[in-house]
Amino acid sequence: MSDWLFDLGNSRFKAAPWSLGAGIGEVLAWPHGADALAAGDASHGPLPRGRRAWIASVAAPALTTQVLTLLRERFEQVHVARTLPECAGVKVAYADPARLGVDRFLALLGARAAGGDAVVAGVGTALTIDLIDADGRHHGGRIAASPTLMRQALHQRAAQLPPAGGRYREFADDTEDALASGCDGAAVALIERSLREAEALLGRTPALLLHGGGAPALQPWLPQARPHPALVLEGLALWAQAEGGV
Repeated sequence: MSDWLFDLGNSRFKAAPWSLGAGIGEVLAWPHGADALAAGDASHGPLPRGRRAWIASVAAPALTTQVLTLLRERFEQVHVARTLPECAGVKVAYADPARLGVDRFLALLGARAAGGDAVVAGVGTALTIDLIDADGRHHGGRIAASPTLMRQALHQRAAQLPPAGGRYREFADDTEDALASGCDGAAVALIERSLREAEALLGRTPALLLHGGGAPALQPWLPQARPHPALVLEGLALWAQAEGGV
């Protein structure tokens, strides 16, 4: 396939080949940073080349510029996704849609395509939670630190607290397990509260869609969740069709 989708987040850079007929192919992942990309340091091979690239970025402007330069060396056309007030059946709740992160926006497009009411939880550097109803209306959402970021922040302020490790236990009897339980548990609790409030608002129970690099760690404590690891890329494909002239 000569067309590719790219998702540049705060922690990872993901990509997948894409065509209208075949859909999204295998998702590839690169270490964060333009230097790693330029060196071809990828878990599934070098940065691809092709005809068209579609990219969504929430990374810092300097890194976004570096990555765009690399893509423009490898693709004939590079299209940068942006948040729109309405797209692919989704109506954004924000009065200023540009202030809604493009990753959240694209995840909403993917959720809309999945159908029905949904609470969309993205677990990356941040924990983002959004509600979209079956008619495509976005009701807004929340942003918090993800469990990984919580651990890192605690370690930075108190070096004796390890930044990783431990396992979830309801009442832990050692520090590593207590940290894992507290940080993972905080995220789970916020998601569960959002589900309850969404049900009260809509008068019906929404699905829970879980995506992002930290989602698998929370999945055991959210058994009702439907994993959608490529949700942002799926939304990017929809944006490309609706706004990119595909």
